[in-house]
Amino acid sequence: MKGQKQSRTDALEKRMAAMTRVLQELINEVQNTKTIALGVHQTIKEMPNYEEAIEKLKKKVAEEPSEGEEALSCGTDSK
Repeated sequence: MKGQKQSRTDALEKRMAAMTRVLQELINEVQNTKTIALGVHQTIKEMPNYEEAIEKLKKKVAEEPSEGEEALSCGTDSK
C-alpha cells in the first residue's frame, strides 16, 4: 500500500514540475511579446506624421460607437 502512495506522489510531483515548466515558458513568451511590442511602438513613434495619425484615430474612435453599443443597438442582446 505504501508503494502505491509513493508512486502516486511521484506522479503528482512530475505533473506539477511539468506544469511549472509550461507556465515559466508562457511567462517568458509574454515578456518577449511585451518587449517586441514596446520596440515596435517606439519605432512607429519616430515615423513622420505620427502625431497627426494619432489625432485622426482619436477622432474616429470618438465618433464611432463602441462594439458593445453596436451589439445592443442591433438587437443581438443575449436575453
